[in-house]
Amino acid sequence: MGKQKKTKKIQKQRNAQLKRLMKPTDSRIKEQVRQKRKKEADPYEIKVHEATQQSSALFFQYNTQLGPPYHIVLDTNFINFSIKNKLDIVQCMMDCLYAKCIPYISDCVRAELEKLGNKYKLALRIISDPRFERLPCLHKGTYADDCLVERVRQHKCYIVATNDKDLKNRIRKIPGVPIMYVAAHKYAIERMPEAYGVKA
Repeated sequence: MGKQKKTKKIQKQRNAQLKRLMKPTDSRIKEQVRQKRKKEADPYEIKVHEATQQSSALFFQYNTQLGPPYHIVLDTNFINFSIKNKLDIVQCMMDCLYAKCIPYISDCVRAELEKLGNKYKLALRIISDPRFERLPCLHKGTYADDCLVERVRQHKCYIVATNDKDLKNRIRKIPGVPIMYVAAHKYAIERMPEAYGVKA
């Protein structure tokens, strides 16, 4: 009997401790930490689907804002690949597109190259050329991929120059934005009606 009484006593103590604990939905817990009970979805409620507004620059998949002089936004690895293959960026761009090209460097790309240190001093010297236009960034952080994708989504007048596989896949999902990349010691372009060079 003594053992049974002891276990009952322990059980009571445990229950008392559990009762003392606050539930995650308790109103005394701060608003940010408190878990709110989800309302059951009303099956008769009218569902609203929000679709992103299509750019006025597009005529179906054709981008009407693209034309010479071409505005080309450069990514960090594109500059490094160009140096590795000993390619003059501005000259090779003109050879690829047969038109005047204006290369643009965003603040993020510049910051990424500065972070890479002394090894990439040459890349920093190249992008300091007055022919390279500077694009100011207003967002926090220095992650260039997100910056380039967001910029291209908002303004359809740019061509993106990159050799990054993940960034290429992200840009392919945005209609009307061509991609320039380094292949076979020259520049090639994909998703452009007047595309010359190596096909992807």
